Amino acid sequence: MSIKQISPQEALQVLEGDPEAVYLDVRTVPEYLAGHPVSSLNVPVVLPNPATGQMTPNPEFLPTVEANLAKDARIIVGCMSGMRSQFATDLMERAGYQNVSNMQGGFGGARDPMGRVVIKGWRDSGLPVESGDGGAASYEALLEKVKRQ
Repeated sequence: MSIKQISPQEALQVLEGDPEAVYLDVRTVPEYLAGHPVSSLNVPVVLPNPATGQMTPNPEFLPTVEANLAKDARIIVGCMSGMRSQFATDLMERAGYQNVSNMQGGFGGARDPMGRVVIKGWRDSGLPVESGDGGAASYEALLEKVKRQ
């Protein structure tokens, strides 16, 4: 099954029209702190590996998502440009999530090899943004639910 692709504007319409819909931001905590869609949850799908300097899959990604979001929840997944969120939606679909969408362009926009924006992201589309840790929506708070299980 292929993952549904939606634009930032379509994502906002879903979030405004369905109070149960969730925006899952799969960027790193520092990226999330700097700015994210209003009311989004943060669970990084990859984390920097201090030993190699490379990004590696977050082993707590699926356990954290599963502890906080129902398999039938309407979930829009976003990252910075749309690549990590595609990886995350693939993982989620394989884990049994039935209603996930990848937000094309992510938060900061998809770019071509020359660095030009080819798909505007959430921020550049002028959609509602907030900064800070998100409180109960922060990765730290969401991860706590896994540790308590």
